[in-house]
Amino acid sequence: MVHVDYGVGRFIGSSEILVNGKRSEVFTIEYAEGAKLHVPAAHAHLLSRYVGVKGEAVRLHRLDGKRWAKDKADAQKAVTDLAAALLETQARRELVPGFAYDVECDGIDAFEAAFPYEETPDQAAAIAAVKKDLAAQKPMDRLICGDAGYGKTEVAMRAAFIAAMNGRQTAVLAPTTVLAEQHFETFTSRFDGTPIRIESVSRFQSAATHKGTFQRLATGACDIVIGTHAILSSKIAFRDLGLIIIDEEQRFGVRHKEFLKRLRATADVLTLSATPIPRTLYLSMTGARDLSLIRTPPRERVAVETKVVRDLPDVVRSAIEAEIARGGQVFFLHNRVSTIGKTEKHLAQICPGARIVVAHGQMDAKTLARKMRDFERGKFDILLSTTIVESGIDIPRANTIIVDHAEMFGLADLYQLRGRVGRSSREGHAYFLLPSEGLVDSDARERLAALQRHGALGSGFNLAVRDLELRGAGNLLGSQQSGHIAAVGFGLYCQLLQRTIAMMKGEKVQDIVEVKLHLDFIDYSPASEDDASAAALPYSYVEEDVQRMSFMKRFAEATDEKVVVALAAELRDRFGPLPPAAKRLVALAKLRVACAAAKISNIDAKDRRAVFYKVGSRDVAFVRDLKGKTPDRKIAELAAFVAEKK
Repeated sequence: MVHVDYGVGRFIGSSEILVNGKRSEVFTIEYAEGAKLHVPAAHAHLLSRYVGVKGEAVRLHRLDGKRWAKDKADAQKAVTDLAAALLETQARRELVPGFAYDVECDGIDAFEAAFPYEETPDQAAAIAAVKKDLAAQKPMDRLICGDAGYGKTEVAMRAAFIAAMNGRQTAVLAPTTVLAEQHFETFTSRFDGTPIRIESVSRFQSAATHKGTFQRLATGACDIVIGTHAILSSKIAFRDLGLIIIDEEQRFGVRHKEFLKRLRATADVLTLSATPIPRTLYLSMTGARDLSLIRTPPRERVAVETKVVRDLPDVVRSAIEAEIARGGQVFFLHNRVSTIGKTEKHLAQICPGARIVVAHGQMDAKTLARKMRDFERGKFDILLSTTIVESGIDIPRANTIIVDHAEMFGLADLYQLRGRVGRSSREGHAYFLLPSEGLVDSDARERLAALQRHGALGSGFNLAVRDLELRGAGNLLGSQQSGHIAAVGFGLYCQLLQRTIAMMKGEKVQDIVEVKLHLDFIDYSPASEDDASAAALPYSYVEEDVQRMSFMKRFAEATDEKVVVALAAELRDRFGPLPPAAKRLVALAKLRVACAAAKISNIDAKDRRAVFYKVGSRDVAFVRDLKGKTPDRKIAELAAFVAEKK
């Protein structure tokens, strides 16, 4: 854990101690040389989870040492430099006069009406945000984050339609040839009946075809080009490139990203991802890029059943036979071309009746295209392939995926692979195979456990955040930043950067005002759920220490009553009706927010008298007598006094 005032320590757990004669829950943090710090649950906002740099040992701070103050000051300086660099890039984009599109252009109503599905609320919000960006003078830089099949491509197609009808060209970038071709088919079908001309550039076409496409791009005879990194070539000249759509940016190399970075200065950019890499996600979370989340699943979508199992013939056979028996198809992913033939023989032995087709990236383009089309048309039961199916492949009949040696894949890769199935109303099944014997390293176990935990619909964003924690911050923000991240933890580093960016933008930064409530009629013990004076999240209500700590931290960080109300609603949704002790905790959280707004830093209630102190001084603001006989009545009275002063 990281305590904002004392530095990095080890979380021991929660316990109860006596404070002024009352029991109170504390979170205990161990520091260097065995020193322990007890942090009251009400001060949980001072704590954050430590996420460091992978491979580096964590150095605990001394409670009485000076290293923490120096580490924090160094991190703040580094954060200031980074914030300035991020804002400079942003400022350059804002200084370049962008193109303000007419988003209500000719044909847009008919194009939107032709969408064969009902827009989900999140999808509609993302479309509205993109339209607003396109109508503005400054270039767009927006990340659309949503699970596979949640409608990100439709958002992109509407943006491309607006660009084309405004006389500007669109480049759609996909990380693989197979995905580029699938996008080409999707766009071609969706734009059927419009005057917009769409072409594709990938190794599925000949050099002569590419040459013709490049000429039409230069003259403006092509409105939308879809392809892999081949369309990033310096040989390609666009007549008027207005929009770049990037699907799964994390799959592109550093050189390509640098090229895209230069294009971002003048063109509108829309990035699509189910599980953005931590850097992309982070830049969006800090406000350096705009973010739209599509978390509402389409109607009739069912969550994919996820199983992590040992690679045993009976397990694989039953999974394949169950899918074929219901008229479906199977993806079997084996990511080594050198041994894929051996795997084909093994599958043929355990499932002798199954029709198997092999596909991988080292095949010539025509053979690969033919095999993919044959599988899509139902000529084969099993597609045995490498990770060429990872991104964007949409074959509704294929609803079981089996991943060989799943321990070798990253979290985002596994999530993308799982997203290949369950894309219709039929339940999908994902089997992640581990070696039939032997140990699996702890990092791989963590990744697979996270994947199983986040099995619900719309969990891609949560997994991306978890991936950030698991992978650590490393050099996500540049190697020069990793030392500071290791020293103070990624969470605090994020907070410092967010605040610094906001201050540099001239935005008002709302501080969490430390409001202390010394109320002799309140017991802060989670064990006292039946006590009429308890104000806590009872152990029997929120059983896990980490969950309880997370909610206590969020209550303590709240600076608006609406946030407190939303947290209470979340508690009800996740754990059931609030017990009296939890209701009292919510009432005290609202009281703290009201005190901060009224510039009151402390309430000392003792012997039926309440003394209110001013923020920033020891002066008494006012004194009131308490008439209520129960703790709930007294809390209501205190809130009324504060409201009167506010």
